[in-house]
Amino acid sequence: MLPANLISTLKALSLTDKPLITATPAKGNANPAGQFEIGQKVQGTVQAQVAPSTFNVRVADQLLQMQLPNFIRPGDTLILQVASLQPRLTFTLAASSNPVSTPESLSAASRLLSSLSQQPLERSYVRPIQSAPLWTGERVLPDTTQLANKLHDALSHSGLFYESHQAQWIAGTRPTTQLLQEPQNQLAQAQPKSGHPQPAQQMSAQPQQTALARSMETINNTMPNPTAASGQRNTVAHIPDHLQTLVQQQMNALETHQVLWQGQVWQGQEMRWEVREESQQRNGQHQETGQWTTRIDLDLPHLGSISARLDFNGNALKLSFSAPDAQTRDMLNSSSSQLIAALSERGINVTHSQITPNEHAG
Repeated sequence: MLPANLISTLKALSLTDKPLITATPAKGNANPAGQFEIGQKVQGTVQAQVAPSTFNVRVADQLLQMQLPNFIRPGDTLILQVASLQPRLTFTLAASSNPVSTPESLSAASRLLSSLSQQPLERSYVRPIQSAPLWTGERVLPDTTQLANKLHDALSHSGLFYESHQAQWIAGTRPTTQLLQEPQNQLAQAQPKSGHPQPAQQMSAQPQQTALARSMETINNTMPNPTAASGQRNTVAHIPDHLQTLVQQQMNALETHQVLWQGQVWQGQEMRWEVREESQQRNGQHQETGQWTTRIDLDLPHLGSISARLDFNGNALKLSFSAPDAQTRDMLNSSSSQLIAALSERGINVTHSQITPNEHAG
């Protein structure tokens, strides 16, 4: 399933038919979430506008900062309803004293996201488009540079980043041939249900609009039946079946800031690969630049289960290896200095290295 935080937010959207408003404590104020309950209605008074569409609002004895619609003015009175407490305090705008204020209906995008949140996420790992191993060369040992490039392509062409790739394509920095390799465009290559072949000019048409954006334009007000029998998967309107899991995975990546990939790196060898971004904190405040962590898990025929974790912070790198077998750990330990030296020659500063007996977590 999708993360609980995302699901609660989407459910709030689908139930209230109102725009969601996130609230953060104004500078110098403590986190106010503990003073509210979900569903509670409160009155707020708009104190001042501090930035475009950003206002300080007095709610009870708390001064909160909120992103509000552009019709709101200082001095307005707001009737707010608590939609969620975690991960952020969130309200819906029930009413406003501003005469310009009008009810806002639930957008098509919100209905789509709410529909997707009700679907079971069949797998969290992104799988490669092709079932063939990434490395199919004749050499017994893979060429590491070529394998790294193939891993990059497998993740890049998975469809998770299709929207950003579309923007690059529009800007002329990504060729059409690359965009056509992604799952969102596989539908364009399929034969229609009528059985008539598509014209050649349609087969070479421009890349398809993303499934998410296309659905936002055409989705109707019919929501999937939440009481469907257990084990059955509802079909979200206007999203092809083969793309529904992918769109959920995109939402999952946006929520968790991590991507999980699994596939064959060479014949018969499965690999699990995780990439995630972890925000840093300085003096209690989040920084824009984060730390990137990547981890791979392998079950090798001679070495057994091995996990390798790399933490990147700028140009500094921390290495962590784990294996349950003592002999495997000894081999890793004897080779670690060679690995660190090779990385240093390429300008990568290894600040920490460790090998632990932790159990493999697949």
